[in-house]
Amino acid sequence: MYTPEPFKVEDAVAAHALMRAHPFAILITQGADGMLATHLPTVLKVDEASPLGRIECHLARPNPQWKSFTAGADALMIFQGPEAYIRPGWYLSKAEHGKAVPTWNYAAVHAYGPLRVMSDKAWLLAHVGELSDQQEAPYAARWSTAEAPASYLDVMARGIVGLTLEIARLEGKMKMSQNRELRDRAGVVEGLRGRRECHDAETAALVDKLMR
Repeated sequence: MYTPEPFKVEDAVAAHALMRAHPFAILITQGADGMLATHLPTVLKVDEASPLGRIECHLARPNPQWKSFTAGADALMIFQGPEAYIRPGWYLSKAEHGKAVPTWNYAAVHAYGPLRVMSDKAWLLAHVGELSDQQEAPYAARWSTAEAPASYLDVMARGIVGLTLEIARLEGKMKMSQNRELRDRAGVVEGLRGRRECHDAETAALVDKLMR
């Protein structure tokens, strides 16, 4: 990922925070069937054995991607954070010199590493439980796999294949107007907060945070 110095996220903790906040990722592999990509939810785990992290996820068993990737070769998982179109008119300096063009602010993390297939039923059931707990955490009345019949979960587990990606390399990018002067960045925050579309509020918060 092309990342000019002002936009680099070199702190693994910051990269992990973005991955956890936006766990729906894209898995990209190269193999016998060429390049394949799947959009899927993930669970990130970090421990002494995996200081950069280990990503756990699953595919539908009929999905050919789990059979076709090249063993030993790195796969790529892309985590997309908040993003927003930035209007030139939001830059306060534009009125003075006109040196402004449209751009896009965004945050993303690329995680590279080898994949391993996980077919053990106990692992799959534990993974689905952890994934559900992760996504249900914000709700007062949380659903858990304990509410579903064991026989039904067994059938569901037979329909998926687990994957783990041991992260060997992390690339983080947070392009949030750091290349503009402070008054222009303040204008971006004001413009985003006024527009209030899609990820505008979250993007504005990041631009504002990086100004401090």
